[in-house]
Amino acid sequence: MLKIELATTQNKSPVYLHPGILKLTGQMLKRSFTPCPVLLVTDKNTWRYYGEICKRSLLEENYLPFVAVLEGGEKVKTLQSAYKLYGFALRKGLDRKSLVVALGGGVIGDLAGFVASTYMRGIPLVQVPTTLLAMVDSSVGGKVAVNHPLGKNIIGSFYQPARVLIDPGTLKTLPHREFSAGLAELIKYGIIMDRNFFLQFERLSNNKLIKLKNDQRLLKFLAKAVLLKGKVVTLDEKEEGLRKILNFGHTFAHALEAATSYTYYLHGEAVALGMIAATRLATRLKMIEEEAAGRILTLLSCLNPPPPPPDLTMGSVLDALQADKKKEGKELIFILPITIGRAVTYMAPPVEDVTAVINEYLSIPLKARKG
Repeated sequence: MLKIELATTQNKSPVYLHPGILKLTGQMLKRSFTPCPVLLVTDKNTWRYYGEICKRSLLEENYLPFVAVLEGGEKVKTLQSAYKLYGFALRKGLDRKSLVVALGGGVIGDLAGFVASTYMRGIPLVQVPTTLLAMVDSSVGGKVAVNHPLGKNIIGSFYQPARVLIDPGTLKTLPHREFSAGLAELIKYGIIMDRNFFLQFERLSNNKLIKLKNDQRLLKFLAKAVLLKGKVVTLDEKEEGLRKILNFGHTFAHALEAATSYTYYLHGEAVALGMIAATRLATRLKMIEEEAAGRILTLLSCLNPPPPPPDLTMGSVLDALQADKKKEGKELIFILPITIGRAVTYMAPPVEDVTAVINEYLSIPLKARKG
């Protein structure tokens, strides 16, 4: 069993990676928490595959799980959903010594984490991610939030999980599209932080990237991504400086998601498109050599991100950009690559360059998507 410990100002947040750890959830919690009521938050699809396994492991260790099964997708990541979970927890008698366990992808982790951070001013949170994106990004680092119609993750906090339990075996049931979306966040670390990590992905063809889902090397990739993110979070928990680089691609991505009411893109797909747009913006600004930019764009294109929906307009994307929470005043902030393995913060690029890269994406015909 691999263990990676993130030490932040809030607490120590250990991440455990092991095939089959899901059925050991109760045992892993008992190392630090006496048996107590547990709010187990999941979605319908995850519950179908893994809910009973997780619930049984809790019962075997004398925890008392109360299960909240939600619909999937960004549409449930709202204050209304949080409010319903507060009521459910109160009716079941959860108190300050209870736990929240988030079983699922990034949406469940963000929502359940937000509830844990605010219920009775904060009760312990355990992240049990079941998607690639959640394993390498949203479950690690302590960002929890819900969406607002005007922007993604606008309402949230920094709240470190008491445990993160990563079972790569859960990825075997993950659809190819969602696995490909998660690869975007995995590859991101290579582009912004670790050239050698990028090269490992570059050596794989499109088919081999998808086949990583059943490859023994995947556990090492997961651990490497957690180590890289953990290094950044440890140095800058509240995103006051260094941690901003983890937002590579996210400024464009969140705008695309908001402009389509969170119904068209998977988050990782939007991030892949955002990284493509950011790389093209860096090229226009002459911040990165064309050869390096071309290699980044080639690798990201292997993820087959979707073309724009027919009703997506320049105006709607620009309006969504203006609601980005990372703005300083009226100035937009982008994370841009300057070489493979390094990225920097760039404030207020010329609007004509921003619109040019958006238009380059909007000009892709819908039929261009493969598969």
